[in-house]
Amino acid sequence: MKQTYNWPNITPPVADQKPYDTGMHGDVRIDEYYWMADFFSEGPDRDQVVGYLSEENAYKDAMMAGTKQFQEDLFAEMKGRIKEKDESVPVFKNGYFYYTRSEEGEQYYKYCRKKGSMDAPEEILLDVDAMAKDHAYYSATGFNISPDNKLLAYGVDTVSRRQYTIFIKNLETGEIYKDSIFPASGGSVWGNDNRTLFYTATNPKTLLSEEIKRHTLEQDSEEDVVVYKEKDNSNYIGVGKTKSGKYIIIGSSATVSSEYYLLDADQPEGEFTVFQERIKDVLYDIDHQNDRFLIVTNQDALNFKLMETPLDKTGVAHWKEVIPTSDAVLIEGIEVFEKYLVVTERENGLLQLRVRNIEANSEYYVDFGEPAYAAYIGSNPEYTSEMLRYYYTSLTTPGSTYDYGMGSKEKELLKRQEVVGDYDPELYLTERLYATSHDGLRIPISLVYKNGTVLDGNAPLLLYAYGSYGNSMDAGFSTNRLSLLNRGFIFAIAHIRGGQEMGRQWYEDGKLFKKKNTFRDFISCAEYLVEKQYTSPAHLFAEGGSAGGLLMGAIANLRPDLWRGVLADVPFVDVVTTMLDESIPLTTNEFDEWGNPKNKDSYDYMKSYSPYDNVEKKDYPNMLVTTGLHDSQVQYFEPAKWVARLRTHKTDKNVLLLQTNMEAGHGGASGRFEYLKEIALQYAFMFSLEGIRE
Repeated sequence: MKQTYNWPNITPPVADQKPYDTGMHGDVRIDEYYWMADFFSEGPDRDQVVGYLSEENAYKDAMMAGTKQFQEDLFAEMKGRIKEKDESVPVFKNGYFYYTRSEEGEQYYKYCRKKGSMDAPEEILLDVDAMAKDHAYYSATGFNISPDNKLLAYGVDTVSRRQYTIFIKNLETGEIYKDSIFPASGGSVWGNDNRTLFYTATNPKTLLSEEIKRHTLEQDSEEDVVVYKEKDNSNYIGVGKTKSGKYIIIGSSATVSSEYYLLDADQPEGEFTVFQERIKDVLYDIDHQNDRFLIVTNQDALNFKLMETPLDKTGVAHWKEVIPTSDAVLIEGIEVFEKYLVVTERENGLLQLRVRNIEANSEYYVDFGEPAYAAYIGSNPEYTSEMLRYYYTSLTTPGSTYDYGMGSKEKELLKRQEVVGDYDPELYLTERLYATSHDGLRIPISLVYKNGTVLDGNAPLLLYAYGSYGNSMDAGFSTNRLSLLNRGFIFAIAHIRGGQEMGRQWYEDGKLFKKKNTFRDFISCAEYLVEKQYTSPAHLFAEGGSAGGLLMGAIANLRPDLWRGVLADVPFVDVVTTMLDESIPLTTNEFDEWGNPKNKDSYDYMKSYSPYDNVEKKDYPNMLVTTGLHDSQVQYFEPAKWVARLRTHKTDKNVLLLQTNMEAGHGGASGRFEYLKEIALQYAFMFSLEGIRE
């Protein structure tokens, strides 16, 4: 019989309580740990915050001390499956092949190109390994080459707050220009004059994207011109360019409405003109193809439809239908080429690619042939190409990049993620199941396990989900997950409402005043897996991150008896307090997802499920909670306060651990391998509870 890990008998930290009323609408809502938000405000409790988080880290280290070698072994095992000296599939754009490559032992990569042929000499555009050398955290993003191929704009973040400084490099001389643009989102777009750069400026405190600015080469960024200012702080904004290269596009969108502006890329100092003014509860997205604009919209079309309009008549009155809406099929987006159009659709929870020949007015679907998989359109920057680059994966198929001839229907496998060591997909089984939720709806479950795993209720199972913002969690491959499967774990994804796997209504039924469907769906999936003897409550684990961490907090409150352990990654757990504070990054962007608690009905509903508000005096499962001190999306103090409150309320002797990465943010550690240490901790936590020692 397996023996569980012998947890040390150590007294956990106890946080100070300083009661503070955060209630409204006549409701008294005492938050005894409100002071923990003082780190970034540099208030009087700033040092105490760092002290408490450090104490929790020390407690976690002491509790997990007996697994230290096991964690190191797991890290080495997972790192050992990754091909360290590797190279991405080259992408052709405007006469050059672009790719990244990594060197053995290095954490980052080199951003490179070759002119005309892969046999040409290599140009290293950015050596991110060298750039990151003196930084605990480093992110380089937004690589943007000027139309004449001579300049590179890129963004750098060394804090992990997702606030970037944009730099410009001369690729002929190697000079980094004095131009330095901060704070920005990281991405940028060149005008066709090769001197004008458009970018998204962010608010240093709220991190909201508030303005689109125009920068002229070698000009002080203080002189940059605001070309668009967003008046609605619930909208995200950004700037891009059509694949055809003809138009600069500014987009402004919230959860339920959007608006776009156009500018001729040959006239970068001109005025942007509105494509179609925002309409309440209408989303639309646009791209340019030859003599028309294509529009994907949900106007009178829950699952979206495809429309077209002439270049000189962009208003909604001129839109004509190309592909009608469907009750069964969700249109997720389009990829335009000069002669072809590729539509990404989702039916019965699975992605499909619909290819339309514009000249022949004919179409077909790309065939994939597995019961559960994920297929995404890859990088296709060349407008005139007749080749479609797409990415395919499943729970047993490593990520695979294909080039697909849209005319010939022939596909070529360019690269499959290499799993170092002996990986045989035939040794693993994948299934697609359906659980029935509280209201009779069937919830898809994708799962994978190793051949020979006995399904008698005693197998450990990790159930994962997200369930917010319409983000669909597709069934993809993970080399790290093999460390679970090879030790007898089953891994399952619950495709719950709040995502968009089963169409737009799936999302609509999992937000605002229907948010509790998300939690009930997840619990129903867990109960089904127990009923069918894939596992049992003694061996069932749950995991979710960010908004999925909210899910973890909710299901721990609702059904604490159902889980052996819960992994809550950067969890959004103090819903009401966060949504009341418009100075917190991203809060106002989220009103359409969660509601605005300044309205009493939203306040009452959010409070009724918010994990922090619903902690009670009762038994809770074993829990490992992770966060990052510099997290810009879910502030560190949410999980810290939640753990502190759980400590004073829980009536069990189960393990509760908080891990705070003091140098990282929402995405965890940077670099190719550092994040594996966090996964090794999570796996060691679950293995300890299962009595798995090696």
